[in-house]
Amino acid sequence: MGLALLIEAYMMYALSIVVGIIAIWALADCVRHQAARYTQEGKRTKGWWMALTGGATIISVLTVVSGPASSGGFLQLISACVACVYLADVKPAVSGQSGNWYN
Repeated sequence: MGLALLIEAYMMYALSIVVGIIAIWALADCVRHQAARYTQEGKRTKGWWMALTGGATIISVLTVVSGPASSGGFLQLISACVACVYLADVKPAVSGQSGNWYN
């Protein structure tokens, strides 16, 4: 039983590292684009996305730094969702790769 818990702890830690990398990627991409592109494409403002992806990055990095003994729980899940929504929806729109599906 102890081996199974140890494996689970390290798998959750590996997942935390992956979520941390995704959140850092989303924040770096958010910083890179101009503020006008967000409103031009009908998305929330750049400040909004900076706050969300910044918060997701902070939560993810703190979870990774805390080590394999602790898990981020639902906050880690929320930060993963925020980063993935930014990368899947907002990033293609502000970078000009959306294809204008809705226009």
